[in-house]
Amino acid sequence: MGFGSESVKVVDKSRKKKVVGEEETGCWVKLRLLGGCMPSRSKVDSSLSSVTAIPYAESKSTNDEGRDQPVVPVSWTTTSNAESTSSTPKFSEELKVASRLRKFTFNDLKLATRNFRPESLLGEGGFGCVFKGWIEENGTAPVKPGTGLTVAVKTLNIDGLQGHKEWLAEVDYLGNLLHPNLVKLVGYCIEDDQRLLVYEFMPRGSLENHLFRRSLPLPWSIRMKIALGAAKGLTFLHEEAERPVIYRDFKTSNILLDADYNAKLSDFGLAKDGPEGDKTHVSTRVMGTYGYAAPEYVMTGHLTSKSDVYSFGVVLLEMLTGRRAMDKNRPNGEHNLVEWARPHLEDKRRFFRLLDPRLEGHFSIKGAQKAAQLAAQCLSRDPKVRPRMSEVVETLKPLPNLKDMASSSYYFQTMQGDRTRSNSSSKNGIRTQGGFITRNGQSMRILSSSNGPQASPYRLQQSPKPNKSRV
Repeated sequence: MGFGSESVKVVDKSRKKKVVGEEETGCWVKLRLLGGCMPSRSKVDSSLSSVTAIPYAESKSTNDEGRDQPVVPVSWTTTSNAESTSSTPKFSEELKVASRLRKFTFNDLKLATRNFRPESLLGEGGFGCVFKGWIEENGTAPVKPGTGLTVAVKTLNIDGLQGHKEWLAEVDYLGNLLHPNLVKLVGYCIEDDQRLLVYEFMPRGSLENHLFRRSLPLPWSIRMKIALGAAKGLTFLHEEAERPVIYRDFKTSNILLDADYNAKLSDFGLAKDGPEGDKTHVSTRVMGTYGYAAPEYVMTGHLTSKSDVYSFGVVLLEMLTGRRAMDKNRPNGEHNLVEWARPHLEDKRRFFRLLDPRLEGHFSIKGAQKAAQLAAQCLSRDPKVRPRMSEVVETLKPLPNLKDMASSSYYFQTMQGDRTRSNSSSKNGIRTQGGFITRNGQSMRILSSSNGPQASPYRLQQSPKPNKSRV
């Protein structure tokens, strides 16, 4: 979804999700894309004559070839429209609402989002569209934009891929779970056929955007800070909550970032109560996202907390490599990140080849080695070998603050020099042999230094840093 969490839970290859915030040509295209986001009661009140493309950084394109695809569900049918449009009393009976949640009227949220106008649109997911809004600090009344409490309002798309059960799960879990690394649910709205959720606004959007959609690479220390925060969120769900919870949809688009890059888990539509007592697993239909779901869960439908640990390993690998979990745009053999990376993870010399080249050596050698080893443990084919999330947290704690930068390492400089010469030679049709290059059958000694100045986002622009003025 647009404030950082976007997920399709059901396979429907005939239906493409809408693109929000991408460059489009022609107002009719923009009107068509945004029209599906309007809550039914607000459509008649909305003026779309001046629709423009949304440049909001957290909105996402979902037609990319490399986008994550949903896991094929076992014995699953989509939520019917009858379920999604049930009467308010039925929902009220099923809803176990925490007293701290605020109950909004539809009109409150329509005014808070400025009539769900396109300029307020943050993005769209399987559940529906997300709009930016402003409400009273301690109430439900709308206030002037830029004042009061900034929120993200998620609307239920009745014709969408998610519905009744996911909406209830979101309220049930986030309405009763409080932790610094979980997105805070402020309140909800049930009115006629409208189902809306109101969350705290996360100004830096999703981890997915920062890893794969921004021109500047996310600095190493911030990557490790985000990994640690997300691990703490899973640890709370697995080991500290009153009842254990399996998240089941851990991925980069569901990790949201506040102004200081603190990670918070969002989108609990697929969450399940974990096994209790003598039970070792929960048997459930297979749902999640291709590339992130644990192999034993996909094969058997047996869900455990170790399924989340596997997903964490995939995300950690994405943070190390700068590659998506599934990317069909990569060469053959590199589509599946985990399978491509396995041979490199445990090799202390080869693991450098995994690391995001955009970091250009601006990462801790010890930290990268420990993170790669941790990813390998989390991705073990045997779930019993995978660590608990509390153990993952302990491993990650020192990593954001390590200062042994690879850019000052002789080995890394040599490797980078070889890589640079290899890339340059292949582009210019030049073949390298030892310390010589061969051009037109004549050998010449390589005299240029591999450590000369190169274009680098670290040298040309300031890397993103946490906003120290906020707590």
